[in-house]
Parts: sequence; C-alpha cells; structure tokens
Amino acid sequence: MAARSAPSCHLRLEWVYGYRGHQCRNNLYYTAAKEIVYFVAGVGVVYSPREHRQKFYRGHSDDIISLALHPERVLVATGQVGKEPYICIWDSYTVQTISVLKDVHTHGIACLAFDLDGQRLVSVGLDSKNAVCVWDWKRGKMLSMAPGHTDRIFDISWDLYQPNKLVSCGVKHIKFWSLCGNALTPKRGVFGKTGDLQTILCLACARDELTYSGALNGDIYVWKGINLIRTIQGAHAAGIFSMNACEEGFATGGRDGCIRLWDLTFKPITVIDLRETDQGYKGLSVRSVCWRGDHILVGTQDSEIFEIVVQERNKPFLIMQGHCEGELWALAVHPTKPLAVTGSDDRSVRIWSLVDHALIARCNMEEPIRCAAVNADGIHLALGMKDGSFTVLRVRDMTEVVHIKDRKEAIHELKYSPDGTYLAVGCNDSSVDIYGVAQRYKKVGECLGSLSFITHLDWSSDSRYLQTNDGNGKRLFYRMPGGKEVTSTEEIKGVHWASWTCVSGLEVNGIWPKYSDINDINSVDGNYIGQVLVTADDYGIIKLFRYPCLRKGAKFRKYIGHSAHVTNVRWSHDYQWVISIGGADHSVFQWKFIPERKLKDAVHIAPQESLADSHSDESDSDLSDVPELDSEIEQETQLTYRRQVYKEDLPQLKEQCKEKQKSATSKRRERAPGNSIRLHFVHGYRGYDCRSNLFYTQIGEIVYHVAAVGVIYNRQQNTQRFYLGHDDDILCLTIHPLKDYVATGQVGRDPSIHIWDTETIKPLSILKGHHQYGVSAVDFSADGKRLASVGIDDSHTVVLWDWKKGEKLSIARGSKDKIFVVKMNPYVPDKLITAGIKHMKFWRKAGGGLIGRKGYIGTLGKNDTMMCAVYGWTEEMAFSGTSTGDVCIWRDIFLVKTVKAHDGPVFSMHALEKGFVTGGKDGIVALWDDSFERCLKTYAIKRAALAPGSKGLLLEDNPSIRAISLGHGHILVGTKNGEILEVDKSGPITLLVQGHMEGEVWGLATHPYLPICATVSDDKTLRIWDLSPSHCMLAVRKLKKGGRCCCFSPDGKALAVGLNDGSFLMANADTLEDLVSFHHRKDMISDIRFSPGSGKYLAVASHDSFIDIYNVMSSKRVGICKGATSYITHIDWDIRGKLLQVNTGAKEQLFFEAPRGKKQTIPSVEVEKIAWASWTSVLGLCCEGIWPVIGEVTDVTASCLTSDKMVLATGDDLGFVKLFRYPTKGKFGKFKRYVAHSTHVTNVRWTYDDSMLVTLGGTDMSLMVWTNEMEGYREKRPCDSEESDIDSEEDGGYDSDVTRENEISYTIRALSTNIRPMLGIKPHLQQKEPSIDERQGVVRGSRPPVSRAPPQPEKLQTNNVGKKKRPIEDLVLELIFGYRGRDCRNNVHYLNDGDDIIYHTASVGILHNVATGSQSFYQEHNDDILCLTVNQHPKFINIVATGQVGDSADMSATAPSIHIWDAMNKQTLSILRCYHSKGVCSVSFSATGKLLLSVGLDPEHTITIWRWQEGAKIASRAGHNQRIFVAEFRPDSDTQFVSVGVKHVKFWTLAGRALLSKKGLLSTLEDARMQTMLAIAFGAVKRRRSG
Repeated sequence: MAARSAPSCHLRLEWVYGYRGHQCRNNLYYTAAKEIVYFVAGVGVVYSPREHRQKFYRGHSDDIISLALHPERVLVATGQVGKEPYICIWDSYTVQTISVLKDVHTHGIACLAFDLDGQRLVSVGLDSKNAVCVWDWKRGKMLSMAPGHTDRIFDISWDLYQPNKLVSCGVKHIKFWSLCGNALTPKRGVFGKTGDLQTILCLACARDELTYSGALNGDIYVWKGINLIRTIQGAHAAGIFSMNACEEGFATGGRDGCIRLWDLTFKPITVIDLRETDQGYKGLSVRSVCWRGDHILVGTQDSEIFEIVVQERNKPFLIMQGHCEGELWALAVHPTKPLAVTGSDDRSVRIWSLVDHALIARCNMEEPIRCAAVNADGIHLALGMKDGSFTVLRVRDMTEVVHIKDRKEAIHELKYSPDGTYLAVGCNDSSVDIYGVAQRYKKVGECLGSLSFITHLDWSSDSRYLQTNDGNGKRLFYRMPGGKEVTSTEEIKGVHWASWTCVSGLEVNGIWPKYSDINDINSVDGNYIGQVLVTADDYGIIKLFRYPCLRKGAKFRKYIGHSAHVTNVRWSHDYQWVISIGGADHSVFQWKFIPERKLKDAVHIAPQESLADSHSDESDSDLSDVPELDSEIEQETQLTYRRQVYKEDLPQLKEQCKEKQKSATSKRRERAPGNSIRLHFVHGYRGYDCRSNLFYTQIGEIVYHVAAVGVIYNRQQNTQRFYLGHDDDILCLTIHPLKDYVATGQVGRDPSIHIWDTETIKPLSILKGHHQYGVSAVDFSADGKRLASVGIDDSHTVVLWDWKKGEKLSIARGSKDKIFVVKMNPYVPDKLITAGIKHMKFWRKAGGGLIGRKGYIGTLGKNDTMMCAVYGWTEEMAFSGTSTGDVCIWRDIFLVKTVKAHDGPVFSMHALEKGFVTGGKDGIVALWDDSFERCLKTYAIKRAALAPGSKGLLLEDNPSIRAISLGHGHILVGTKNGEILEVDKSGPITLLVQGHMEGEVWGLATHPYLPICATVSDDKTLRIWDLSPSHCMLAVRKLKKGGRCCCFSPDGKALAVGLNDGSFLMANADTLEDLVSFHHRKDMISDIRFSPGSGKYLAVASHDSFIDIYNVMSSKRVGICKGATSYITHIDWDIRGKLLQVNTGAKEQLFFEAPRGKKQTIPSVEVEKIAWASWTSVLGLCCEGIWPVIGEVTDVTASCLTSDKMVLATGDDLGFVKLFRYPTKGKFGKFKRYVAHSTHVTNVRWTYDDSMLVTLGGTDMSLMVWTNEMEGYREKRPCDSEESDIDSEEDGGYDSDVTRENEISYTIRALSTNIRPMLGIKPHLQQKEPSIDERQGVVRGSRPPVSRAPPQPEKLQTNNVGKKKRPIEDLVLELIFGYRGRDCRNNVHYLNDGDDIIYHTASVGILHNVATGSQSFYQEHNDDILCLTVNQHPKFINIVATGQVGDSADMSATAPSIHIWDAMNKQTLSILRCYHSKGVCSVSFSATGKLLLSVGLDPEHTITIWRWQEGAKIASRAGHNQRIFVAEFRPDSDTQFVSVGVKHVKFWTLAGRALLSKKGLLSTLEDARMQTMLAIAFGAVKRRRSG
C-alpha cells in the first residue's frame, strides 16, 4: 500500500472537554444568541447550552490566553501566545475570521478590550515593556502604541463614559490613559493615604470618572479621576480575579470561591458562595464571571464552568468540566462501550461518555496518574502512577481492587493482554513487569532488555508476545509470560499484533520525516479496519496516515487545536472517534472519524480556513510522486536573487570608510566632468525568469522591463522612454486596469514596489517595508485602488496594499516554496489567488491578515506546480496553468476539471471578454473559447512567419513563451530568449525588441567608423547591433562555445572573438563567417585587441595569465607575454602598436613590448606621457580616482576613454555607470553616476565619434545605448545624474552663530534630572508619572540647582504627600520674559491680522496680545520647545504646531513629540509621538493644512510626514547626514517640499509612503559653492531662494 498519498478519510473536531481557567481571567461570556463563548488550548469554543452543541474557531496557531467580546456580543477577539502572536476577531455565529491583527506584539497578548462602539480594540503584550496598542481592527491597522508598564498588566478597559480614555491595572499599579493623535499618555493612579499600594487584578469603569478595581487583598478600590477616593474593605476574602459590568450593576468573583453582585453605585446586592453549594469543593477559585439578566456564568481555576440562575443561587448548574492544572498523560478507551478514561497529574481519574459529551464518573487518587488501561471485558481499570505504583479499580463503582508498588520511578505505560490473563506494566527505569490478573495481580515475569525508559507496549493477538519501544527508539520483543527476549526475526515475522501503539517499527516508518532522527511523536494508534493510523506529536498536531506506512516521509492530513504537546491519542472501541489529550493544555479533544465513502457527501468539509500554514491538508514531504520539474522551472527555482551587497547598504559602508576618506581628501579633487549621458535605447527584455510582464498602455505603447529599467516602447517611432526609479533588478511588472499606471517590484534587502505613470514617467507611490530580498509578483485590483504583491523571502509573504496611501492593508505568509503569480479577484476586491510550486491558494482579506485555503484537488488531479493563473467570468471561477501543460479549472476552491493545453509548462495566460489565450514552452500561442472546451486558433512562433518590418532576427523556432498580452488588434508575446514579438491576428509576426539570452554578457566592441557594435555572450551567440535610428540586431551567429570578448579590426572588416574554452576566431565582420581560428589556451580568453593602424598584430589575453601576440597576415603566433601573477583583465595598445598595457586580477599594471612580449618597467610619471590608442585600463595613477571609497566591496570592471581624452566612463559591480574627468588623479574623484543596469556592468565602450556610450550588464543581459551630451548642452530633463557622494570638505563659510548652533547638543530634561543634585521636594515620584500640574513646580528637579529654600529635613521628604502637594499647585504663570532665538528660527508668527504674536520659550508656547501686552500660555509640553509653525489654511484657523526635545524614541511619555493646538483656547488637538530621537527641530504644514512635516535632531536627521488629525505617520526617511535647519512645504503643494541645512539643499517629493529626494545642483551658475543654507522663501514659479 503506497504511503505516497494522504489518506482520503478525514477527522472533524466534535467536542472539547475543558476550559482554560488557569493563568487567565475574564474569558467567559454570553453572546447575543445566548451561547457561551470561551477558549481552551488553541481553540475558541462557542457552546450552546440549549442544544448541547459546540462550534469551534481554529484560526490560532498556539495557546489562546485572552478574549474580549464586542459590545454587540456577536464578534469575539482572541489573542494568543507565541513568538509572533496575533489577534483574531471572529464571528461567534459562523466561526469565521473577520480580521487579523499582527506584527506588533511579541511573546503573547495578555489582555484585550473593545471600546464602547466597538470600532477600536486595545491589546496588551507580554513583552518586557508590556506594550499597550490601540487598533482600528476592521482595517487591521495600529493607531497608537506605548510602553505599558515595567511589570505585568492584568486588565485593561476603555472608559465607556469618556471618549479616548482607558484604564489599565496590574502588578502594584493602576494607570489612566488618554489617547490623542497617535500618543497614548498615562498617568499613574495616586493611592495616597486612602489605601495601600498593591497589585490590582481587575477593573470596571463607571460614570462621573469613577473606576472600580479589585485588589489582591480582596478589597475594592474606588477611583475618581486618578485619585483613590475610598475602598470597600473585605469585599472578598482573597484576591478579586474578575469584575464584570452589566446594565444592573457589577459582579465580582474571587479566589475565595464567592460571587458578589453589586448595584450601579457599588452597594452590595447579594453573595453566592460556590464552595458551600452541592457542586462546590474546598479550594474552588473563581477566575471569570459574566452577569446577564438572571443568569451568571462562572469559570473556575480548575476548568469548570458553572451557570447560576439568580433565583436558585444555591444550585449552580455545572455545564463544563475538565482536568485541572498539571500534565495530562493517561488515556484509555473502554473495549465495548463509547467511554474514554483519562488520568492526570491533578490526581483525578475521569470517565467521559463520548455519546453524551459529558463527564460520568470521577475519582481522586493519592498520586499523579501517568497511564491507564481497561481489560478486555471492561471490568478492571488499571492506573499507573508517577511514584512507581499502580492501582486497579472496578470500572463499575471505582472501588479499589489492588494497589501494588514494585518500582520507584514513574509507570509510563501499561496494557492488559487480549485474553485478559496478564497485565504488562512498563516503568521509567526501563523494565516491564508482567502480572497475573487471576492470581490477584501476582508478579509472574519481567522483561529487562531495554537500556532506556519504556514508552510504548503492544501485545500480540494470541497474548504470547509483547513488543516494547523505549526512549532510545529501540524496538524489542519478549516471549510471554516469562519475559525472555526474542532475537530471531523469523519468529516475530508471523506475529499479528492486537493493537499498534508503538512509534517505531516497519509498519509505521512513514510517520517520521525523511531525514530526522527526532523523537517528538508521543503516541500512535492504528485502525486496522480503516487502514489508517493516527499520531500525536510535540507540536500540538494530530496527523492521519495510511496504515501500514512503510516509507519514511509519508503523506498525511494534519489537524491543529491542541496548543503544546499532544501526549496521547486513541481510537474509540468502534473506530467512530479519535480521542486526543493535551499535556500542558490538559484538555480532551474528541474527533469524529469520517471514512472515505462518506467523504463524497461531505464536500463541505473543505480544508479549514486558517492563518497558520499548519492547516495544509497535505504534507509536502515527499516529492517522488510529482513528475520531474521542467528544466526551465527548475533553473528558475534555483535563482536566489540574494546579493552580497545591496544598494541600500552603501550609506552604511560609506560611513565605515569615512576615516579612510578624510585622510585621502587633503588634495583638492577634480570636479565632475561637464559632459553627461542620457539613456537612449535598451536592447533586451527580461523573459528568462519572469512571466506576464509585458503590456500595451492606453495609447498603444508597449511597457516591459529589463535590468533595473522600466521601458515604454513606441513601436511606430521605434523609440523608448525609461522609468529609472529602481536601483536593482526589476522582477515583476503589472499594469493598472486603466492601462495608464504600472507597478514594478525589484530586488533589494528591503525591496520596493514603484507605481508610476506611463505618460509622465513619474513615480506616484513607492511601497516598501514588508518584503525581503525581492518582490516576485504584483497585481492591481479591478478598481485599481489596491495592489497585491508576493516576496521571495523564505515564507514568500503576500501583502495587500492601498497603494495611493502607501499603506499595508494585510499581510500573510504565502508558502514555503516559490510563488510565481498573484491575481486579485476582479469581482471581489477582498479575494485573491496565489500560484506557485505545488501551490494554489485562495485568499480572502481579514483585517490585517489574509486567510488562505489550499485548492482542493480531490481525485481529479495531483498537486502540480502552477505557473500562471487568471480569474474567469464569475467570481468563483479561476483558471491556472500547470508545469505539465494542463489548464486547471477551479470553482471556489475545488478543482472541477483539467484540459491539456500545451506540451510542456503553460507559462502565461490572459483572459479576454470571450475566451482565453495561453502560451507555453512549446512556443505556441493558443486562443480558447470561454470555458476551455475548444481551442479556436493556434499561432506557432516561427522564423518563416516573421514580417519584413521586424527589428531583428528570431534565434530559434518555437521559443518558450513567457508573457502574453492582447490589445490594439494584436497579440503581444515575450519569450524566454529576450524577444518581444507582435502577432497579427492574421498570422504574420513582427519582432520589436530583443536582447541576449540567459548567461552573462561580457564581450563588447564598437566599430571603428560605423555606428554599430558587436557583442558576444555566454549564450553562445555573436551579434551585431545597429546603434543608429533603426536600433535593431543586424546579424547573429551561433558559436560552439560562449565568449567573453571581441574586437573589430582597425579597417572594420574583421571581427576577432575570444571564447570560453581558450580558443579564439576571426570572422568576416559583414557575413560573420569564419576566417581563421586558433586554440592554444585552456582557460577562457578575457580580452582581445588588434594593434592600431594597419591592425598587423592581434593580442589575445587569457585567464591563464598569458598574452599571446599573433601576426594577422601570416596567422602565426609571434610572441608570448609572461610575468603576470594572475588572470589578465584588460589590455591596451599604444598608438605606435609597439607597447601593451595590461591589467591583471591581482591589480597589477604591467607593460610588455610587442611583438616579442618582453616585460618592461615604466615609471608611473612616464605612463601619462605615452599616447595610448585606447584606454580601457582601470589601474594606474591616471585613473586612481575611479575607485570608490568602498573599494573592498566592489570592483570597477571596465572603463573606456573618449577619443578626445576628456571623459572616462566606468562600469562597476554595483551596476553604476560613472563619468569622470580624465585624468582622474587623487583618490575618490568626483563623478556623475547613472543607475540602469542591475548588478555588475561588465563592459563600457564609446562609439567611434564619442556620440554614444554602449554599456553591457552581466547578468541582466541587456545592451544599453546612452547618448553623450556635451558640456553646455543642458535641456531640462527629469532625471539628472546623482552627484558624487562625498561632499567636498574645503568650502568653509560658516558664520560663528551657525557653527555654534550646529554643535549644540540638547540636554534633555527627562534625562538630566538624575545628573543634577536634587533639591526641593520630590513627592512620591515612584508612584506617579509627571502630571501637567507638576510641570511648573520644582518637582522634577528640572530647575537649576540653586535653591534659596533651606534643605528639607529628611523626614519630610519621604512620604508626607498630602501637605506638601498643595502649595505647588497654586502657582499660576502670569508673564514670561524671554524668547528663544539663539538656536531657533522662523518661530515668531502673527495671528488674527496682527493683533497677537505667538512664539515660544522654554517649554511654553506664548500668545502675546500686542494691544494689551497680556500673555496666555500653552503648557502641555514637558520639555523645551524647539520649533513652532502656524497653519496657513483658512479651514484650520489659529492652529499651531510645536515640537520639543525628548529622550529616546520609545514612544513613552518622555519621547520627543509634536503638539498641535488651538492658539485661542489652548486645546490640544493632537499629539504626535515621534521616532526622532533627541528632538524635533523644524515643523511645517502643507498647503491644504492636513499634512505636517517634521525634522528630527537624530543622527540621520529624519524627515517625517504626518496626517496630524489622525496621528498617522505617512512617510519617513533619513534626511541628510548633517544638520537640517528648516524644511518647508511649497506653498501650493501637499507633496513637494524643500529642506536646507549644513551645505545642502534638497528637493523632496512624497510618493505614496515614500519620500524621494534630489540634491540642488549649482553647476550652471559660475563658481557658486555649496554653502550652508539657513532659510527658504518660495518665488512665484518653481524657483526658490535660500540664504
């Protein structure tokens, strides 16, 4: 029986026995439908007492520990533990997920609470700071976050009578929070004299700012505002764990087992003592109460749920029971009745009825119980204890038969023999004892073969043999009853085992993963009849396998619910149910077994929706049943796109090299060259590893990508325009439904997705922050508002964005294998599909998460790799193309049928109004009708069909098709070979664009007098390209090997090509036919050059460190240059053809005499004077400056000098093309740099007349043509180069004031308190965070250490709170002299047409009335104000923003913040806590007044943009490495602003969530040096002045 497929039967969770009372509180409520909601292990349970039915919510992946009920009492929020815990909001009626909140908390979520109207949710984490977080849960978005407290927080609640106020309590504290903007500000409750400072366990809010809280000593504390006003002593005898507010009043429950009801003013109504009732017991402790009408729900520490009707309060009704705290290991099933027996470390043994779902008997033992067994006739029950004894009870009345203690260690397993005569007892001291049942359990034998503790036992059907497993994973056999070990395999072969519960043995090999030797499977039970096996492991997973499963790594179905380790699992006697028990969650799960024949009817048991990957119904461990991966797909899956150095790392690397650079820049460096280059044309299209990345725009241009460039190609004019916003390989591209915007995703450490306009080529939005390494697929929604993207990180994260705002809406882990495509449902914007390696998933958005369901394949097909997918004509229908050439048709998540479409993988698919078009590896485009019944037409891509207007040549027939798109009467096709073709509906094919195929491109040569060039690549082709207006490939020739270099002869008639096997050939430059070829070397030829003039000699450099010189006329080798220690990289001739300059891989610069090859030494001074025919060298004094500061990391691979010897172009490993002035002496020369290639630029060449520069990208296989723009030629154009990175040091020009201010470091009051000597009184700071009214007092020691008051006597300082606090409060601020001008600017403003002046000094904002001279103050800041601005928009009149200093940016009360307030009534409108550590030095409102810009004093001088009314941070980016003084929005704009500071002006644009900057260029004005800018003013057009 093959274990290659998962069993076709299924388990469905039917009942869970237990309730989590330990370590949790307030987790039991009535829903609106009068059902009861609670949780146990990792499952949310909705129990209906009327129907005695349970529903389960299984969206969590670990223990649930907190629960909150929405005010409408239908939705439930639950929080879990774990490394990356999340919160689920789910519907208690349908048990479906509504929203998921994640990525904020760590460790676990300790408490949850909804606000009054249920729009917001607050959560508290279990991390070290106990973070408090407020969510807009429907959108899955975090609104605000702050550190909660240094110690555990036990309860949190919204104040239901005041908006934006919360209360939290916990270990020795209570805090009152207010939410304003994005800032949560706490004030500590003042215990004062009224009560003792102690731990508060629960709370409830009431009217008039009253808060009631339950304390650890059983008192109730009553708070008004933040002060304790009275206590109700002795409300309970011990800690009050739960308090529940309802219409009638409050209910409290405590550790003393009492429930008390109170009216709305907290006067006692009644008390119910559960210990005294008939169900009660000593030590009963209440963890949760819920009072609704005349019913009260009570949850206890020992996992019971009681329901009390108020009228008959002494008769509580027990509706749920479970084991108490302690590990649960023992499980046995009754041999003839539907009963299960469990025994736990809580010392109780319990018998459960599987039919009635109820506990029917319970008995307490003396010792913790570790295992149980019932004998064959169901009369005796044996229990193995932790102390080494075992007890036998009668099942009927639980009376003891016998108690025997022969061992000292725990009994791990015991079993009765099938004939009922013996009991085998396995112990932790590695022995098995055999007892005779009839002889009153006399010991009759022992088995001592094991070396480790016994874990499992099984008897043979005839009771003559016993097999055991031990902790070492050994499997041993014994003859019964004596216990002699059996070693002969022959004897054992024929034995039939009565039960199979062993984890090792041939029959259960398959339950272990292929390559693991771990023993994390705790229990197994075989069902011989159904041929299935159920296992339980340490990860909380129950798995179903086929039985027997012989090969390791068998397929299975898996089910989660238990949280930690599942300790035991058993089939019921009639195989109707599976019972599993959890160790730490001490719960009992009862699963219904649904055999194969019933599955047909029960289609509704589709895979459970889930967030955790763990609900995958199939395991993916065994690939053997999948056909071999197609070679192309296999190649593609092996690409990692990881880089040693990402462009994002450059600033850091530069920082590290700062010192090196300072020492070097003492010499004055050359300016950057006056020339610049502009990208003109790119030959190439990325098809080898990307799909569906080719589209028509609105106006019929074609958009695609290659290297790091988005290309818009106009096929009428044969011109291209470029989007150059990316800085590394683009991997995916999609077009907006209106065909005017394009989204592209790139490679990077934190890769970005750019959305840009194809008309203006401007970025509209840039999305980043949620993927790693790269973005492999993107798709717009049908309404164009959302964008879905998939990353190439290890879990292939799927993200849903609101791209205009730049916000992440939802995020989820996609799959552990590569995902090739993501498609959004055109009819329902909340749904999407992803397809990839053995993966087809249907997702729907739920708040901040996405819930995925695997496609359900059933019997129709097998789990195949999907290469493409589209939605059909209804929201249910989806179609996917597989790697075997089939098209799968899906309805909802079920596979309906498959259609054979292509030979080999279907790579691309496109949906039309009526029908579909597909393209495959077989090079055929097929048109289909709308249900894939008939293929209407096929087009084969063949050379014969090429139309005369083609811009190139097809390399081979039927190239693999990677992208298809329709429009403008044509079918657009992209191939793996880098060609873009346009297929006319009638059949002819036009080739539009092409590039090299896969493999690196290195060889490049330009013609000596024509605008053409030649390239040679690892793809074994030699190609000739036209650089003049026709931009096409003129000729191509296949070579026997790949090549790395080529060169035209001086007369342009011959072309020499060096190949990778050490041979080279000369070809006719027109026909590309062979003239002559040589093979003298083993290693690859790296450079090849004709001597200048007549081209008499040919120098051929190879990787085995030699240069051969050949006489071209006689075709003989005439010289060999020896002496290089490493492989040769570049060679150049001098103008006479007598001298060779050579570069090697060891960075040597050598000189040889031609034609003999004698080595020469030439002093570096002389080298400059020699006239070189060409300069492609990267070494030597003349080009010392081309090596970047971070020369260790990156290599300059190529260079080329213009024929007028003015400009040196270089290409390097980071994909930059740079222009330097020649000669570039001195280190780190200035340059202009251009990004278009993605990784390394392998070669650069100027054309014969220097009008163009041609560059080659190694792995991006593209050939780029740049036009050279001479100095003085400057048209306005969108993208100039970036100037070189190092700002010159030598321009001084500081004013002394500026210098001083640049060096001020702001001491932060909050920090400096503990440095200055403290005088004055410091009332009980340990209990209270600084409150407003103290901020003017002497309280925080923030005044200078000069005090005229005599030092206070020690005694008074300690705790004499009441008396000392009054006088401080009575100080009222009347007038302030002073204005902060020494280090602030632009901080005095007129208000109300000049009647008032507003300014700031110290930590106060001052409104000064000019006429009366009176002042009024804004005093909410708790530290120095550094900047102030006034909103100029008429809608926001007199609105002021002020920014202050602060310490670390941890979002706590002392973090730097910006306050937005009304100048007239001093009301705070919003507080923005920011991540600008140290302080905020500039603020500015946008034109509409809705956005606020702030600049920080942190080392990066971060610039942040806020939507200040919501307190939402839109965008943030490091501004500049030196101090920024002012940043201001343009007066007419919400997206553009300018920042000025120490030696810089930058122009910024806000695109979505990203900030793009351009440096100000001063190069056109003569001798304008970059100075320190201090202020800005905006002129009428787009000019601005700065001083």
